[in-house]
Amino acid sequence: MATPQLHIVTGAFGYSGKYITSRLLNERHRVRTITNSPNRANPFGGKVESHPFNSDAPEKLIESLRGATVLYNTYWVRFNYGKDESATRLYADFQHSAAIENTRKLFDAAKRAGIERVVHVSITNPSEDSPLEYFSGKAKLERALIESGLSYAILRPTVLFGAEDILVNNIAWALQHLPVYGVFGDGAYRLQPIFVDDLAALAVTQGKSRENCIINAIGPETFTYRELVRTIGDIIGARRPTIGVPPWFGYVVGSLISRLQGDVFITREEIVGLMRGLLLVNAPPAGTTRLTDWAREHAATLSVKYASELVRRKNRISEYEKL
Repeated sequence: MATPQLHIVTGAFGYSGKYITSRLLNERHRVRTITNSPNRANPFGGKVESHPFNSDAPEKLIESLRGATVLYNTYWVRFNYGKDESATRLYADFQHSAAIENTRKLFDAAKRAGIERVVHVSITNPSEDSPLEYFSGKAKLERALIESGLSYAILRPTVLFGAEDILVNNIAWALQHLPVYGVFGDGAYRLQPIFVDDLAALAVTQGKSRENCIINAIGPETFTYRELVRTIGDIIGARRPTIGVPPWFGYVVGSLISRLQGDVFITREEIVGLMRGLLLVNAPPAGTTRLTDWAREHAATLSVKYASELVRRKNRISEYEKL
């Protein structure tokens, strides 16, 4: 039997990183995680060692990567957060600019540590010219990885769904709690959700290759946003009238939900990205799990609790809560 390789996953105790780690352990690899939450509950026990993401200590970061064959990078932030002084201290790494800088340091450290392959999670339709910081930042990191000289696989998912999901769960939660559901504009823009474990399977497969590639990691179903909302409503038994609303009004309603939940329900950039069709590509599906099938299997728990992004950021100890 071949000697188990050491693989490194950023955020192995989080969302997509946890699924990648599970698959690597099933293949009997050794796994180490680089994380900004080193004290978060380790669902893998002694099977996964945890190292802090020493973005401000390059030599320590290099040392934490040394000896590994493949790096799987899932590190990113969904939105900028932390404007006042106390929040900035708490969420110092919760800025797109910080995520870009830290990921560049990670790629540099990976090269200096002798990593053979980087599997990097990006987003569909990234562009450095995009006015949306999420998409422009992802494009900058793709270029940084390509120019690093490291062997790479860049995976471009759209929306992920799974047991620790936020977006799909909170659409379902809103359907349970609101008398009507407002879609931004006509709701005709489309998206192609992929199951988080399908993304993990793709990542692990690409970790075995050394051929440079960029893959649109989309699921087998394509929905308009309006269709997605109606489909989820039907599955959980909470179909509501679905009406088109001006984007600004939808954002205001989302902001009210954000205040009530102490979270960020939706951002302006996410609304613009959706409406511009940036979560749609013309490519064959990379995943096989249908959102409709998964949602039916989880209908009893989907929407029961609101899933808070900021609670996860504030609580760096507990494991991500499942549906």
